[in-house]
Amino acid sequence: MRGLIVGIANEHSLATGCAEALKRSGAKLALTYLNDKALPFVAPVADRLEAAMLMPLDVTDPAQVDALFDRIEGEWGSLDFLIHSIAFAPKADLQGRVLDTSAQGWSVAMDVSCHSLVRLARRAQPMMKDGGAILTMSFYGSEKVVPDYGLMGPVKAALEATVRYLAHDLGPDRIRVNALSAGPVKTRAASGLAHFDALMAEAAEHAPLGRLVTAEQVGEMAAFLLSDRAEFVTGQTIYVDAGFNTVAP
Repeated sequence: MRGLIVGIANEHSLATGCAEALKRSGAKLALTYLNDKALPFVAPVADRLEAAMLMPLDVTDPAQVDALFDRIEGEWGSLDFLIHSIAFAPKADLQGRVLDTSAQGWSVAMDVSCHSLVRLARRAQPMMKDGGAILTMSFYGSEKVVPDYGLMGPVKAALEATVRYLAHDLGPDRIRVNALSAGPVKTRAASGLAHFDALMAEAAEHAPLGRLVTAEQVGEMAAFLLSDRAEFVTGQTIYVDAGFNTVAP
């Protein structure tokens, strides 16, 4: 099994947990890093996981997207899975009320966090010649208002709707599309949210299992959803949050 994982920022990323679980299952991995500043944090992960490829990828740069998929096609010829684990919103728009969000901030957040999944899926489709699986990352703030999650709530809601429509579009090609909604995990991306430590404490206190999930546990679910064992699961948002989403606020 060969797959592309987009969104590793460092060893603590949810995407890293997914990569580790997939490596244990025998998958060959192609990984990406955002830019030269990120490379020193991603390269050690790629080395440890013996990644077959490590390429730069800014999803807003069509030339980098082309270069990535051209290399994958040239070296592998096909692709079995794609993990999309990227999200971004300008800080001024993220750490404030949705009411005060700028049109530019909204547009950037939707493009990087949501429409990039569409673009990558479109490029992956012809390479998934015998079917495949695509997975993205969401959060409970897509469904309920989470204080201080702000703009990313509507963005993740749009992402989950996009998953459903992509599952419909790609189903005839036997390509499955799902989202994982992880409980709060202390990652670099989460550090941009105000009062995230309080959210983690609340999740640990109120989740039925009484604890937080880890990137490794999220990775195990990702590996399952990308495997043939989940061949009839598509268009779904699967919660991996110790049951936190089931508890009334």
